[in-house]
Amino acid sequence: MVNLSELENDALVEIFNIGVGHAAAAMSEIVNEEVTMSVPSITFLNRADAAALLGSKKDGERICGVSQHYDGAFATEAILMFPEDKSLEIVRLMVGDAMPLQELTEMEQEAMSEIGNIILNSCVGTLANLFDSELHGSLPLYHVGTSAEILSSFGGQDDAVVLMLHIDFVLSKHQIHGYVAFVLDLSALHDLKQQVSRYLAKVLGQA
Repeated sequence: MVNLSELENDALVEIFNIGVGHAAAAMSEIVNEEVTMSVPSITFLNRADAAALLGSKKDGERICGVSQHYDGAFATEAILMFPEDKSLEIVRLMVGDAMPLQELTEMEQEAMSEIGNIILNSCVGTLANLFDSELHGSLPLYHVGTSAEILSSFGGQDDAVVLMLHIDFVLSKHQIHGYVAFVLDLSALHDLKQQVSRYLAKVLGQA
């Protein structure tokens, strides 16, 4: 499906860790407590396997997602996803414990879109900066459904590859696991690999 060398894989993990580090700093200000985020692993999967990975804990579990389309150095649909119950937990952290559940649910879409915008733009912005290229994003869109429904809602080739980032969110009293998925067609995947190779050549040339 995709042949990244170990060095290229490690470089992508490091780049995304820088990106989620920026996102964690922004999130810390919003929730008023220290937030740390890390990307322990990245995986390239087809859509069915990516959906199975997201839905592996509970069959048919609903996922809350925020997506943005990016184009420029490569084209991709980026999606931040949490189990639905965890998304409400994150929203409550943003707005405080005093808000009634009904009002909290009404705010969920707006709050999650803001969180998605922060995290996705931090990841993609870091890629663009380190690749010395441009990536332009659309406004965030909010989704709720099973992992298969959300991932299949994005167009493109049937053989599109999903780059899955497993993200650990650690707050002082909470630990939440989420995923960022980048849906890439074969052309975009080739463009991404070229960008990583060019980045490594530049970094290693400076070493």
